[in-house]
Amino acid sequence: MEMDDYRVVADALAADIEAGRLRPGDRLPPQRRFARQRGIANSTAARVYGELVRRGLAVGEVGRGTFVRAAKPPPEPALAEPGDARVDLELNFAVLPDQSALLAKALEPLLRADVLTAALHPIGAAGTPAARTAAASLLTRGGWRPDPATILFTGNGRQAIAAAIAAFVPVGERLAVESLTYPVVKALAARLGIELVPIETDEDGLVPAALAAVEPVRALYVQPTLHNPLGTTMPERRRAELAEVVARLDLPVIEDGIYTFLRDDVRPFAAHAPERTVFVDSLSKRVAPGLTAGFLVPPPQWAARLASSVRSGGWAASRFAVEAATQWIVTGTLAEVEAAKRRDAAARALVVEEKLPGLRGDAASYHRWWELPEHWRADTFVAAAARHGIALSPAAAFAVLPGHAPNAVRVAVSAPPVETLAAALDVLAGLATGSPDDLVVD
Repeated sequence: MEMDDYRVVADALAADIEAGRLRPGDRLPPQRRFARQRGIANSTAARVYGELVRRGLAVGEVGRGTFVRAAKPPPEPALAEPGDARVDLELNFAVLPDQSALLAKALEPLLRADVLTAALHPIGAAGTPAARTAAASLLTRGGWRPDPATILFTGNGRQAIAAAIAAFVPVGERLAVESLTYPVVKALAARLGIELVPIETDEDGLVPAALAAVEPVRALYVQPTLHNPLGTTMPERRRAELAEVVARLDLPVIEDGIYTFLRDDVRPFAAHAPERTVFVDSLSKRVAPGLTAGFLVPPPQWAARLASSVRSGGWAASRFAVEAATQWIVTGTLAEVEAAKRRDAAARALVVEEKLPGLRGDAASYHRWWELPEHWRADTFVAAAARHGIALSPAAAFAVLPGHAPNAVRVAVSAPPVETLAAALDVLAGLATGSPDDLVVD
């Protein structure tokens, strides 16, 4: 068979799926058996299955096989756009009922004509001295305080991550990430033309020995505090071990600290490896997705490189956003909102533990990781939840390698009212004890 003919076989299977001859949830034969049945090479069978996964028609699960997908895959980048489900347990944006009034009051000085005129002028990546000082106080936690002189500003957290990756990983090179990672990083890697290298994790987070064992990479992107999607926090001893490994490898580290405000008692990884860590944070979780500014805290020797990356990528923040953030910080408004969100997360944690005990994740986290019962597959369970008006995130959205997603879903608990959350979790608990066969309709 010619090399491109694997697409012909994939087209035939796609037609079977479209016609209903292969139904959602059907397991495809093991690749070697499929190759014998079709009279093709094993390598060709692997390409056929890979093509079905690429088209979103099938999903591979480690140790279980390849299945016809039960639900349409989300658009790329996954989790980046709001959905229309009645109960959104997919996106993770907490907007508290009283926070808008607090934020509005703090912005009143910006509405003076002379102040507003200045705030509407352009600003550089380094912001203003007042903004850098304010940002340093905001980002201080666990005894660690960033140097205000090195702080840079971007339009949002995603842009801060993009600028950091672009600064250290040239086109065609490799970036190490946890094997389950923030979906936007997957999309950024594709856009920037770089390869993601998944690193094994365990209950304490990224495994340093696994990082040391891979072929050379240019940098490491890591989420040590309230990892997305696992909700876990790396303990101090693991951070120290990781710091030793990245020092030995002379590896730059991009630390995503977007959720660290929920664990203000934990020192960032940057405190363990300050000379090689770029700390990234933003306002999107602290405030709201529509009110964003991103922060980059590089070591002094990399500040110019990061500033150049922000400028060349067009990722600089608007001056009004920087001035607004500064006002919220210096007035204590953001500290008040953060404290309220920590209380909110703790209250929701009690609901989760009551309704779905045993889910993986830090009690301070706004999301949990649910390893599903054996009789459910992740995409089938997501489809079943959607029929009840509940949106969830399948493990495949976070898996770096297609076909290597665990049988799990992420449950984001920040968006719905607490009463609605409790009712939705009751529905999900009931679904989990039921059977996927209940989805079959005539």
